[in-house]
Amino acid sequence: MPNFTESVVEEAALEWLGALGYTILHAPEIAVGEPAAERSDPNYGDVVLEGRLRKSLERLNPGLPAEAIQDAYRRLLWAGEPSLVTRNHGFHQRLVEGVTVEYTRPDGSIGER
Repeated sequence: MPNFTESVVEEAALEWLGALGYTILHAPEIAVGEPAAERSDPNYGDVVLEGRLRKSLERLNPGLPAEAIQDAYRRLLWAGEPSLVTRNHGFHQRLVEGVTVEYTRPDGSIGER
């Protein structure tokens, strides 16, 4: 029986994602201090790449005020669940299904998205 290691699974996943058109970057390329830095923790402890998530929220919600984007970001990352498994499940669910935020429209009325 062949030995399957984490690296075998990771390389297969990266190959598959690359074939789907995703850009594959390795951790050192986006590390703190690098020209293309996206991480804020030099020990690679950041779980979410904040800049990517914020840009995606803005792209997916054009015209939504900055405070509503900030509220959506905060709600997505909310980690009130008691265990790691339920936190991961909750985060995935919020990411896939979205979160609802209220915001003030230019006319003063309250919008919800």
